[in-house]
Amino acid sequence: MIKRLTIITLIAIILGILAYNSRFYYASLPMESVSKKEVLQSIDESSEPIVKIANEDGYDWFITRMEQGKGAENMKQLLKEQGWEFEYQEGGGYFFKKSDQSIIVTTQMWTGKYVLVKVPEGWES
Repeated sequence: MIKRLTIITLIAIILGILAYNSRFYYASLPMESVSKKEVLQSIDESSEPIVKIANEDGYDWFITRMEQGKGAENMKQLLKEQGWEFEYQEGGGYFFKKSDQSIIVTTQMWTGKYVLVKVPEGWES
């Protein structure tokens, strides 16, 4: 009986560690080229407020911490540094203009702590 209980406990511990490391409890990501673990690791290891996590299907993907609404400000600052001027917001879409170009940057909450930012390729110049 004790041997069985020990084996069951050991299996439960191993499964718990695997579940924690895979971050299965986070929502799925809208991009396939990176894992949840890689995304969380990139934001945790960076000193920057917004971090590029992927380039997929013609978009650059970033992650930023929400931190009392600062997610949108981090994204606006990133684009401002590249010469884009914020025009207006409609829902999760942010409209920017630069000379005769315009882009729409979309955001979505990933968890209560993180915001994903989707920027069309070619925004950097």
